[in-house]
Amino acid sequence: MKSNPVSKPKVAQTRSPAAVHLQTIGPEEAGQRLDNYLLRWAKGVPKSHVYRIIRSGEVRVNKKRAEPTTRLVEGDVVRVPPVRIAEPAQMASVSAAQTKSRAHAYLDKMPVLFEDEALLIVDKPSGLAVHGGSGIALGVIETLRIARPELKFLELVHRLDRDTSGVLLLAKKRSALVELHRQIRENQTDKRYYLLAHGEIKQGAQVMQLKYPLHKYLLANGERRVRVDPEGLPSHTALRVSKVMKRDDAAITLAEAQLKTGRTHQIRVHLQKLGHAILGDDKYGFEDQDKQIKSKRLYLHAHLAGFTHPRTGEKMRIESPIPAEFTAMMNTFEQANSTQE
Repeated sequence: MKSNPVSKPKVAQTRSPAAVHLQTIGPEEAGQRLDNYLLRWAKGVPKSHVYRIIRSGEVRVNKKRAEPTTRLVEGDVVRVPPVRIAEPAQMASVSAAQTKSRAHAYLDKMPVLFEDEALLIVDKPSGLAVHGGSGIALGVIETLRIARPELKFLELVHRLDRDTSGVLLLAKKRSALVELHRQIRENQTDKRYYLLAHGEIKQGAQVMQLKYPLHKYLLANGERRVRVDPEGLPSHTALRVSKVMKRDDAAITLAEAQLKTGRTHQIRVHLQKLGHAILGDDKYGFEDQDKQIKSKRLYLHAHLAGFTHPRTGEKMRIESPIPAEFTAMMNTFEQANSTQE
């Protein structure tokens, strides 16, 4: 009598391209950043690996080295080295039903500030990344694509840090995305942020013009950081102090920062350099002071976006109110002051 063969556990399958891939950019891919294009094409590949092959020069655009921020143009040929890409069945860490449920839960925390046939503008909560990757299953873009399947095209116009809240623009048409990217490149947009900073920022009647050059670099674990460096790229933040609040031996400042350039972590690093890091900043902040005043989040909020509508030509001004967490933190200082008076 033959015994039944012992069944072996199935090994997760991956498809491993044996050769370099040459991808020609079509009209639907045009306008995307190189890193975003590769992250979508190479789903299942760690984000850190994607950035490594770009920076090492293994990825080429029209046979030339390119930066992660390079904008792709229709007809560009992107050279991608062999990478192991997990099959869709192995990529999902949760079931489709669970993912959809989670997406709708996130959507409930993300009010729509404006929507028409070309644009979708939401109020992003703190703690939600704009896109998935590096252990993050769902970001804003994945959430909206799942919850709004009728939208055949949806792309981020710009980014906000995961812990920054506020106005976030998405394009529902490729033409709208391209036009808004043009406005951003030519400094025709207006982006303003509310922030709470440690200490008393002393400012006269004039707006403070912070113009520290910034240099991006990677930590040993692949995390991105930025520092002020004379050899860095020029950057410019206009800072207006709105209110200074004091409590015992601590002080905080409510200010508005207007971006004149759009460098990575620009406002956060500029405030750190000024000596008044933003409350709750786990990358560039003051940990001891955050513990002292019990910061619960990064107190940085994109409260205004001004731009020209890509289709109608109308001047747009989209605003998000100051978050409740800001008000609660300021109240702890104001109430202390009123008690002492």
